Amino acid sequence: MATVRKLIVEVVEARNLLPIDGNGTSSPYVQIDFYGRRKRTRTKIRDLNPTWNELLEFNVDKPSEVFGDMLEVDIYHDRSHGQTRKNNFLGRIRLNSTQFVRKGEEALMYFPLEKKNIFYWVRGDIGLKIYFVDEVVPPPTQPSPPPVDSPAPPENEPKPPSEANGNEESAAPPPEPTAPADAQKPNEEPPADAKGASNLAPEAEPPTENVAPDQVEKPTEVSESEPPQPSEKNEDQTDQPPLKECKQPYPQIGMMATSVPISPDSAPEASFSKISCPKPIKMTMGREKFTALDPTESMKIEPPSFELVEKMHYLFVRVVKARSLPTNGNPVLEILASSHHVRSKPARKTDHLFVWNQTFAFGHDAPDSSSLLEVSVWDPPPNSEKHGRGTFLGWVGFDVTEIPLRDPPDSPLATQWYRLEGKGPHSGDLMLATWVGTQADEAFPDACKTDMAYNVNSQAKVYQSPKLWYLRATVLDAQDILPLMASKESSFQVRAQLGLQISKTKLSVSRNGTLSWNEDLMFVAAEPSNDRLVLTLENRQPKATVIIGVVRIPLTAIERRVDDRPISSTWFSFEDPDKEKRMYKGRVQLRLCFDGGYHVMDEATHVCSDYRPTARQLWKPPIGKVELGIISCKNLTPMKTVSGKGSTDAYCVAKYGSKWVRTRTVFDSLDPKWNEQYTWQVYDPCTVLTIGVFDSWAVHGMEEGSKESTRPDFCIGKVRVRLSTLQISKVYRSKYPLLVLYNSGMKQMGEVEIAIRFARAVPRMDIVHVYSQPLLPLMHHIKPLGMDQQDMLRNTTVKIVAEHLSRSEPPLRREVVFYMLDADTHAFSMRKLRVNWFRIANVITGFIDIARWINDTRLWKNPTSTILVHALFVMLVWFPELIVPTLAFYVFVVGGWNYRFRARDSLPHFDTQISLVDTVDRDELDEEFDTVPCNRPNEVVSARYDKLRIIGARVQRALGDIATQGERAQALVTWRDPRASGIFVGLCFVVAMILYMVPSKMVAMAFGFYYFRHPLFRNRMPSPALNFFRRLPSLADRII
Repeated sequence: MATVRKLIVEVVEARNLLPIDGNGTSSPYVQIDFYGRRKRTRTKIRDLNPTWNELLEFNVDKPSEVFGDMLEVDIYHDRSHGQTRKNNFLGRIRLNSTQFVRKGEEALMYFPLEKKNIFYWVRGDIGLKIYFVDEVVPPPTQPSPPPVDSPAPPENEPKPPSEANGNEESAAPPPEPTAPADAQKPNEEPPADAKGASNLAPEAEPPTENVAPDQVEKPTEVSESEPPQPSEKNEDQTDQPPLKECKQPYPQIGMMATSVPISPDSAPEASFSKISCPKPIKMTMGREKFTALDPTESMKIEPPSFELVEKMHYLFVRVVKARSLPTNGNPVLEILASSHHVRSKPARKTDHLFVWNQTFAFGHDAPDSSSLLEVSVWDPPPNSEKHGRGTFLGWVGFDVTEIPLRDPPDSPLATQWYRLEGKGPHSGDLMLATWVGTQADEAFPDACKTDMAYNVNSQAKVYQSPKLWYLRATVLDAQDILPLMASKESSFQVRAQLGLQISKTKLSVSRNGTLSWNEDLMFVAAEPSNDRLVLTLENRQPKATVIIGVVRIPLTAIERRVDDRPISSTWFSFEDPDKEKRMYKGRVQLRLCFDGGYHVMDEATHVCSDYRPTARQLWKPPIGKVELGIISCKNLTPMKTVSGKGSTDAYCVAKYGSKWVRTRTVFDSLDPKWNEQYTWQVYDPCTVLTIGVFDSWAVHGMEEGSKESTRPDFCIGKVRVRLSTLQISKVYRSKYPLLVLYNSGMKQMGEVEIAIRFARAVPRMDIVHVYSQPLLPLMHHIKPLGMDQQDMLRNTTVKIVAEHLSRSEPPLRREVVFYMLDADTHAFSMRKLRVNWFRIANVITGFIDIARWINDTRLWKNPTSTILVHALFVMLVWFPELIVPTLAFYVFVVGGWNYRFRARDSLPHFDTQISLVDTVDRDELDEEFDTVPCNRPNEVVSARYDKLRIIGARVQRALGDIATQGERAQALVTWRDPRASGIFVGLCFVVAMILYMVPSKMVAMAFGFYYFRHPLFRNRMPSPALNFFRRLPSLADRII
């Protein structure tokens, strides 16, 4: 049935509006404009914080246009209530319809009011709920039948068919004079049947001369798909009924609807979208007589439609159905092209037709490609494995050099009826189409291909991660808990469970039956979800835990919010754990909400591919798109042994944001080629695109439940590309080594070749503006989550995403999702600890180099440099306003100098030198891959523990030294050492008096020349200030 999309705007309230009626108040109303329509709310008289709670509906003509329009909300003062100025404008907001969500995802949002221009003064904000719904339009009412008592015709004699048809045709036009009746209801259309009959009656039946009755197709058989649904109209229009023409037989093209025997040599060509269908080849006794012919002009290679990948040509064969076959079984097709031989699935029999509706793609770039394409039909026996291929029903052949070449945006090639030969004069007809195309063809994704062994689980697919929310459950307090318990103190705890997630509150002790927790519990919920949040009140006793009551709350009843506005609390009654008993066990006060202002992390922060919040209302428009071309792999390592031979069935997985893509699986190849291209919308340039290569077991068609079907897919390696390192509109095509770290060391599994391009869709200044915005949504800064809480929620999110994608068809295995999301990023590793230490040392090295240069300057190791530094110092002291510009110019010079050494072609990849994978100890790798709890022998665990204690002692000493220096600085004014504090305080007083009397420039000049004095005037002993600081006491001597 037809549907109409409606946009619902719920005007809730406004806050802190501007008073403009002269009496310190206003009488506001809201006016909304959308899609050329205007509606308004009622007026709230003299109210600066009005509450409306009104629903305004807007019809949308086309469903796609709701994503490209602006919604304008204006607040005005009603001039009929109180005096006002000429201007009654109170504020406005303009919203892009891309932020609108479906019903069920809406949330109350407050928008600050904006000005029309700089001459207006507004304040306050307005709270709205905006969503759209699809309502079913009831079908038009059928006209009432004529009255029963109408006069009957004088004679009821049967008439010849021709005369009856003539009367029907002549009777069709009279309904037209009923226009006056229809004019009273302009929104109603005549019934579909009546209108179609009046318009199409003269062309209802095509000529059937020289056509056998069993060869004429029924209209419903020719049109296999349902008629198109009527498009949605606005509220001033109605849905047009579907035309009857879609049920009429197609025009007779070529051999589609004829039963007259036609010689293949004289077979006419059927033309569709300026593409000629090939002629069938006449049956010959010896098929080996076919010889290769020169390619025709249609076989010229055209520029690739996929810009980032190489064009791969395929021979497509689409077999739809057959008719008039001399069998009552379920025939199959056998297609022979080049060296490939494929067998179709059994046909589905419907109304004298045998339907396959399958598409096959054969590699057409191979040097051994044959010039003959054979399609034969067989009737298999009940047990085809023991009785062979079955009964031959006919075949049709094509010369491959005569098959046309098609490239999008050409229209799809029309299927055509071909007469089967080789089984007598009446072997039946086969409807098919064949053409030469590329991987850009619309039929390519679902076609059975030669390089993937025709396995349905090896198709390229696009997956979508579930929409995830943070569920915040705030347990406030509980009452009426102890009517049946003893009067002594008891400890209570609330245990909350959502699916497999379990969280507990702290213990609360009470005597009077009133408990208090005021604690937040966070969960991850996937949408859609029919789960329930189960809260259990437990009494912690010395011997055992007693369950007092249970509360079950459906997730659909929980409110959603997109900001930090307070949520009202609700009381829930505890029920007896035994469902058969209905007994009051007390009540608990909860504050529940879905926090849509957070981004639910499924990746580590430093390699995250998306930072958008969950609520769609908070999404910003995309700034561009990233195009990825997965080309090929080279020199892959055999990952498994099949039939005594090393084999690899490789496929690629790419992940960015919530969109996952998987290429087709190339069967048994160490140099697979995919040449597939994908696109993602980019909302933040500081994100990472991840590409992984895996080996699959699914292409072997293992039976469900067998040992091979449960084997995991092996990880061959992955590549990360940070989009901020890409230049705009530049294509990067590079080969990356596939590196995998095992407990025996690092191993290179091959290399993958990809092409990537980032194209912006907004002005450059908008991209610059993105760099000034916070990386995470606002809620992460208003109510930040703790580090431990984030790790716990991220691990839960990874498990939910893996469970969701593993239920797809074909599934994306759990081990693939875990590897792509780096689920074990925060696991302990001695190697990573050493890597982070060297990273810190590398950062500090820059400051150490600056300190060394300053020390060399003050020691006059380079007199020329020291003299220049003296001159610069004098200039900056006498003109201090040049200090900041000089520093900025120095940074500019350094950046410009380093620009010469930037990476121009290749993108950064995993660095084995930084990762220390070449110099790592074997025992440290074994420890890194060890599970928790440890399953190694006790001797190994003891040795690792002793090693960890040695490293811990070094860290302990370093932390103690840092604490000592800080405590000495505190001891300057805390009088732990009275003499030292007295000296320091007295010296500070003297310095203050000197600076009061002497200009600061003179003091700075004297200090600078003293610091850079020549070594002849310098003592080799440490300075008195450093000696004084080292003598100050610390708390180290008080530690036991």
